Amino acid sequence: MTDLDLIAARVAARLIARGETIAVAESSAGGLVSAALLAVPGASAYFLGGAVVYTGIARAALLGVTPDDLIGIRPATEPYAALLARTVRQKFGATWGLAETGASGPTGNRYGDPAGHACLAIDGPTSQERRIETGSADRAANMRAFTAAALELLASALD
Repeated sequence: MTDLDLIAARVAARLIARGETIAVAESSAGGLVSAALLAVPGASAYFLGGAVVYTGIARAALLGVTPDDLIGIRPATEPYAALLARTVRQKFGATWGLAETGASGPTGNRYGDPAGHACLAIDGPTSQERRIETGSADRAANMRAFTAAALELLASALD
């Protein structure tokens, strides 16, 4: 069992015990957050859905986020992650929304953030935002690190 499996199992157990649900909007993690949550048996009790919003086209088509919604908000920031978490929670009618956005590598993103930069947010009974910097250009390792950090953020809120 991997670290991601262990964190996801912990989150799943808490969501099930509380009778709560989750919806996910992720970007640089590429679907790993959703995959980790869905790998836990019984996921249908808490996982309502997810979206990989890797591009502006995906963000508009899957979440309905418009350019007007982004006024004053730059992608790959905490306020942007909070917008995605809030939007995905509302769209799915979930108890919790979880969002991740960043630059997995091997280079930074077009906004000037380095590889290994990610912003995370949860929205629900409590709201939190977090930024991480891995300092690595290893794309796959960063995707796993972003996923673990997003799941840990949710786990901390469920404690």
